[in-house]
Amino acid sequence: MAGLLVAVFWAILVSFLAVALVRLAQTLRAATRLLDGVTEQAVPLLGEASQTVRSAQTQLDRVEAIAVDVQDVAANASALSATVASTFGGPLVKVAAFGYGVRRALRRRGAPPAEPVVVTRRVPAARRRRSGKD
Repeated sequence: MAGLLVAVFWAILVSFLAVALVRLAQTLRAATRLLDGVTEQAVPLLGEASQTVRSAQTQLDRVEAIAVDVQDVAANASALSATVASTFGGPLVKVAAFGYGVRRALRRRGAPPAEPVVVTRRVPAARRRRSGKD
């Protein structure tokens, strides 16, 4: 009887292990199918991502070239501005000052002479008294 009991116990144990192995095999097959599907979708996505990165790098190279050109143009404009200011700045200031002087002289020539304005300062009485005592 003990032998029969052990045989039944082993049969039940083997059945449970067989069911577990079958389920494990099904899970592994499903995982393999899932990985195959992910691989099929990931490879084209990685190719597109690589192409996008290359395109972005090309655009960045173009932008860098444009930025360098703009920097050169700005430096040239600054140098041109300094050259124009030094070449024409002094004579233009002198011509403007001369024109201002001529206009002022012409205005004064036709107008009566202005009286000089004298500005006086009034000292408050309290301060005058204090300063006298010192």
